[in-house]
Amino acid sequence: MEPTREPVAVDDVRALRRFNRYFTRRIGVLDDHYLGQDRPLGEARLLFEVGDGTSLRELRSRLGLDAGYLSRMVKALEAQGLVRVRVHPGDSRLRVAELTPTGRAEVTEQNRRANGLAEGLLSGLSPAQRGELTAAVTVTERLLRLAAITVEVVDGASRDARTTLAAYAADIDERFPEGFDPAALVSPGEVSGRTGAFLVAYEEGRAVGCGALRRLAPRVGEIRHVWVHPGARRLGLARQILDGLERAAVERGYGTVRLDTHAVLTEAQAMYRACGYTEIPCYDENVYAAHWFEKRVAPSPG
Repeated sequence: MEPTREPVAVDDVRALRRFNRYFTRRIGVLDDHYLGQDRPLGEARLLFEVGDGTSLRELRSRLGLDAGYLSRMVKALEAQGLVRVRVHPGDSRLRVAELTPTGRAEVTEQNRRANGLAEGLLSGLSPAQRGELTAAVTVTERLLRLAAITVEVVDGASRDARTTLAAYAADIDERFPEGFDPAALVSPGEVSGRTGAFLVAYEEGRAVGCGALRRLAPRVGEIRHVWVHPGARRLGLARQILDGLERAAVERGYGTVRLDTHAVLTEAQAMYRACGYTEIPCYDENVYAAHWFEKRVAPSPG
């Protein structure tokens, strides 16, 4: 479920392209001997990502590489004695690439040179300017990650739906003082079809968030289980999922949505208020709820 997209200003496109051209030139992306080593950036990056051992499937997903291109690079690095490939001990369908001692030594040197390059870029700035640049880079990374995430409606009984719900349950079981019983999770039937929806957020093919919508009363929907993986938090993704659930509610004829939240989830309470939700009296018997909210998402009929 993609959000409504506004046209992108030409000046914004030009600014991003200008930055890309400048930065890639400054860090030597166009050089066949990246960081002064005897290999281009693609192979150097692959060595870095292999790390302590990574499946070829994960490498394809993480780097966005064609399977044939990745296979050729891995074979080239194998021939140079930098990586070795073995069958995954727990899944014979997967092949895992891992660094050899020679490969680890090269990655260590690569990190040393990359740190030196970064220090050289920063050395011409004052401490205050470095802080400003670091803050700007952090915001840039956050926004580019958020822009690449998609939020999709999936079947409530699908593998991704059940996997993200299980992760949500495990997360809040640790955060709630009284724990959490997974029996309180929504059922697939409640969040599918004409009256419900289940949304999953994907980053580079991985499910990193979820949210559910079910029928509560005539023209009233209820939002449940809005969750974001710890590694994808502070991007603004929870709001994106919430927006998607509100659009799903309107599409299913709900004029109002309600939700509840636990007392310890203060960040969720702040987000709901910031997104236009008003606190209301208790409307359900959820033993984990301490705050209840409501928002009108569509005008009254007639």
